Amino acid sequence: MTIDTLEDLYVDQLKDIYSANSQALDVAKAMAEAATDTGLKYALQAGADGIQAGIDALEGIAARHDEQSSGEHCKGMEGLVKEARAHALDESFGEDATRDAMIITQYQRLVHYAIAGYGCLAAFAERLDLAEDVTALKECLDASYEGDRTMTDLATGGINEKAQA
Repeated sequence: MTIDTLEDLYVDQLKDIYSANSQALDVAKAMAEAATDTGLKYALQAGADGIQAGIDALEGIAARHDEQSSGEHCKGMEGLVKEARAHALDESFGEDATRDAMIITQYQRLVHYAIAGYGCLAAFAERLDLAEDVTALKECLDASYEGDRTMTDLATGGINEKAQA
């Protein structure tokens, strides 16, 4: 596919973030299972639900444009997922809190990719005058920011302190 217009770019990036979310979902669920802090476990489960909501929203947007949401493979998220598995799930940790701190680190990297993707898509949709898409994408963006803030609050609210001990 040649990307000639902003609309072409928009569709391409819809597929990219769809692929990214699809890949992130499984590792987010795995990190929720591995987390030991109750608040972190709950936040990661909510995060996985949010990722699924994003997938659903992207499917709806793609359908409105007579496009398939799949078809792209996001290599950026592939790398982030590989890193998350290696560093948060497969690594050995002496303390549970240290693993929880690493889980937060890896999850926030996934979320930051989503923030960038949703932010760009929302800007494209705004320029293309796609009001319904803008609304859906900004909801996804806001949820991603909220997930990031929650992880920061958990880290600074005690998990990092426990990991230091």
